[in-house]
Amino acid sequence: MRNTVRELREHKGWSQGELARRLGVSRQTINAVETDKYDPSLPLALRMARLFDVPVPELFIDDWQPEDLT
Repeated sequence: MRNTVRELREHKGWSQGELARRLGVSRQTINAVETDKYDPSLPLALRMARLFDVPVPELFIDDWQPEDLT
């Protein structure tokens, strides 16, 4: 899974610390999300989507495709 959190944050001109403050999490959490070392909980993903005014699937892109079993 990859995400667009860093691009959206930078577009707003926010540091990782500022985004963390707005979301009520640590800067380390934001860094881990941006570097794909941590998948955020659903509540955090929803807060991020609301803050950036984008749908959750636009924040987190999952390239997984189901296996064709036919």
